Amino acid sequence: MRFLVDENTGVFVARWLREQGYEVFSVYQEARGTDDDAILRKAFDEGWILVTSDKDFGEKIFRERRPHRGVILLRLEDERSANKIAMLERLLNSYATQLPDNFVVATEQKVRFARMRE
Repeated sequence: MRFLVDENTGVFVARWLREQGYEVFSVYQEARGTDDDAILRKAFDEGWILVTSDKDFGEKIFRERRPHRGVILLRLEDERSANKIAMLERLLNSYATQLPDNFVVATEQKVRFARMRE
């Protein structure tokens, strides 16, 4: 799997994913300041699963019907890197095959796969 780690998710998360053997593009390290539209377009065009804490991507995908290759929206009360990493580890251990092409909302309490309404 390939992950595009949004700027707000942080370099520690990107580093951890790399250490797990995943291919990672870190917006913070490689394209700081890129707007959300360009990030979503890059993720789709190049086949990255977007990892973000930015709810605006939900708006773009569900209201604007923008295409994606998978989004993990971290809606965590504790936004420290260690907590983000623990959540991603949980997702990868339990739902790895379901992450591509799905919009996943992860909180400390639950994981939800959001569905597009027709």
